[in-house]
Amino acid sequence: MSTRRSFLLSTAAAAAAQTRRPLNVLFLAVDDQNTHLGCYGARALTPNIDRLARQGVRFDRAYCQYPLCNPSRSSLLTGRRPPVAGIVNNNVWFRRRMPDVVTLPQHFRNNGYWTAASGKIFHGGLDDDRAWDVGATRLNENPPARSLAERKPIADRWLALDSEEDQPDFRNTSKAIELLRNRPKDKPFFLAAGYAKPHVPFLAPKKHFDLYNPDRMELPADFASLPSGKPPAYRDNFDLFIEREASPKLARQAIAAYYAATSFMDAQLGRLIEELDRQGLRETTVISFFGDHGFHLGEKGMWSKQSLFEPATRVPFLISAPGKAAAKASPRTVELIDLYPTLADLCGLPAPQGVQGKSLRPLLENPNARWEKPAYTFQTRAGGVNGASVRTERHRYTEWSNGLTELYDYNEDPGENRNLAGNSLQAKLQASLRTLLEQGRSAPNA
Repeated sequence: MSTRRSFLLSTAAAAAAQTRRPLNVLFLAVDDQNTHLGCYGARALTPNIDRLARQGVRFDRAYCQYPLCNPSRSSLLTGRRPPVAGIVNNNVWFRRRMPDVVTLPQHFRNNGYWTAASGKIFHGGLDDDRAWDVGATRLNENPPARSLAERKPIADRWLALDSEEDQPDFRNTSKAIELLRNRPKDKPFFLAAGYAKPHVPFLAPKKHFDLYNPDRMELPADFASLPSGKPPAYRDNFDLFIEREASPKLARQAIAAYYAATSFMDAQLGRLIEELDRQGLRETTVISFFGDHGFHLGEKGMWSKQSLFEPATRVPFLISAPGKAAAKASPRTVELIDLYPTLADLCGLPAPQGVQGKSLRPLLENPNARWEKPAYTFQTRAGGVNGASVRTERHRYTEWSNGLTELYDYNEDPGENRNLAGNSLQAKLQASLRTLLEQGRSAPNA
């Protein structure tokens, strides 16, 4: 009798597994978004992102693999760190370096998902021609790089707008909502929505600017009117305050404008999640949210990405998954390339081949679980000077190819103001971090 009962139970379980639909994915990508969000303790008003954080796990030590759009996105969407991916600028299509790579959305499409994109997922016109059922953009390789003189009138400004309907983030969100409504109902979906703001210029409707009084904006403790150090660790500004000084008054205005653009983005993201909830899809959908890299808001005098300091490398990273932890924060050090194997794992897809990231499922089940993996970020400067950095929960160690090394202890120096590299008292620590850095630089699967 027990054998027959076991057989019936196993048969019922098998039948339930066959009828249970795979999880969907809502993939949310934001351009130039640092951790100045409400759920990370900042003064920016981001109620929708904050709500998402309460419904999932917030990763407090998450890092991009390159602090620039195309290299970062090429890395996380292929699961390869920049030394393997070979993309270090905004002009080269990832398939020129990796013609046969299977990208994250392509992996889902290959495994029966309906895949759609609205807004910026891959960088600009360097999209994946094999990834999307709907939403791929026309390939546009090697656009001419703008000089600083050409960038200044385009990027170096902020402005309150009269309306929002004509802005790309509003239009792309409306398109994503339409895609969600009209999706094929016989397949699980992978819907990617990319948000442009708070990328420069800082444009947002006036109602979002009205949320912030510039006079009440706090300047960073290491604020300077111009970049306060030398290359290659420091760089001239090329996003904001281009070839001009940032007075305290102007800096506060810029921070308020960044927050306004962030709140505008948050409102659009909220429209999309509201539609997901309206359709009753929350319990069957994994939601991931990330910034493609950080952004300096006056720290050390810089107003750009493309540094190996914390403001440019640390990113907001949230995952809300059915049945996993909610309203929790993980202190473990993670990388954006971990997203690819994580989403595949959560959705029961075959493990992607050749990726260097690691599934975050253990941290989604227990955010404080033991986790030994560090995070790596890379940078190439003009003239071929290369930087490589490894981040653990307590330390960052960076090497530049011109001989400069940096070592910071965040327990003692969260602002990265005291470089301990070369200190004889830290020789053993530096040697161990150098070994970790070499693993991330060269190993195909570190």
